[in-house]
Amino acid sequence: MQHFSTGGDLRNLLLTICYDGKHFHGWQIQQNAYTVQEALQTALEKIIGTAFDVKGCSRTDSGVHANRYCVSVKTAHPIPCERLKAALNRWLPRSVAVLGCREVGADFHARYSCTAKEYIYQIWNSPVRNPFLEGYALHYRYPLDADMLHKAAQAYVGTHDFTSFCTPDNREPGDLHRTVTHFSVTRNGDMVVMCVEADGFLYNMVRIMVGTLLRVAQGKIPPDGIPAILEKKNRRYAGPTAQACGLYLNKVTYQDYR
Repeated sequence: MQHFSTGGDLRNLLLTICYDGKHFHGWQIQQNAYTVQEALQTALEKIIGTAFDVKGCSRTDSGVHANRYCVSVKTAHPIPCERLKAALNRWLPRSVAVLGCREVGADFHARYSCTAKEYIYQIWNSPVRNPFLEGYALHYRYPLDADMLHKAAQAYVGTHDFTSFCTPDNREPGDLHRTVTHFSVTRNGDMVVMCVEADGFLYNMVRIMVGTLLRVAQGKIPPDGIPAILEKKNRRYAGPTAQACGLYLNKVTYQDYR
């Protein structure tokens, strides 16, 4: 039986949510823009009646989506997890849903306890745009050889300095090495999906990796050119930052909280 504290001790809750980023200016709360964090904090205050500083697993930019996003929040309120989940789904905007809620250890932090994240990027590869995917996939009308791009993308796998693949940002202190464990490019009909997993990501890293692969598809970067770009450690050698609309945080991994 799950135990809920009643004497004012703080419980640490892990919320798993999904959201449509088209309706938000990213995750992190901002002074003059509506964000996912603000929506979640507002809903929690309506239910429990106190202010919260919820901790998200990742920064996501305006227009980026999440199939699975994790949040940690500490509260002394004894509300059962299933009741909190139901109440949040009542009060949150329809573009956000809570998939799960459970108690975790006091030392758990949604961002710092994370051991890996997986992103996917969707590309609608057809001469004709799909109006039902507007804001949910990049429309790319020119031919894409998914097998060739998959082969080129294997150069991302491993531990590298990804300076060339991040937007300069003073929020990224220290070491810019990251370990990519998987990168695939697959096609299902007109939909091309790029999937990447790593122990962490730099600012705009996935979108620049995608933009660079599109430059490979265009013949502007050779298929074997990614290792040289990594070696340059200079943003101007990589491709452009792909649009936010095709990007989804897909999975978050915690070693001790499965």
